[in-house]
Amino acid sequence: MTQENKFVINQRHLEKVECLYLKGYLDAHTSPILESALETLVKDGKNNILVNFRDLDYISSAGLGVFMAFIEDVREAGGDIKLTDMQQKVFSVFDLLGFPMLFDIEKEEKTAIDKFNSNEERVSD
Repeated sequence: MTQENKFVINQRHLEKVECLYLKGYLDAHTSPILESALETLVKDGKNNILVNFRDLDYISSAGLGVFMAFIEDVREAGGDIKLTDMQQKVFSVFDLLGFPMLFDIEKEEKTAIDKFNSNEERVSD
């Protein structure tokens, strides 16, 4: 991966969830890209957010900070940020800092989507 494209986000809408697919290196230089993507979703009222880490090779504390900056606002709006498909080396960084206690981290995207859908049904009952 060259310097110019060392971090990429692909986005798609799946059921009632906005999915962000991270690829490359999420660090102090690239975290504003993620911050902008999350800010746009929240501003547009899209508060069911899934972040897929399958192709993310590295995350720094700056990248972790982006998630912390948005989680409270998303949850106050009735949504959540669920994290999925982490490589072990990326999960280790999240685990070291206690993120599994703050975020729903799933091994597979489908599990997270199912949780969003089951939460949606409970809210509408």
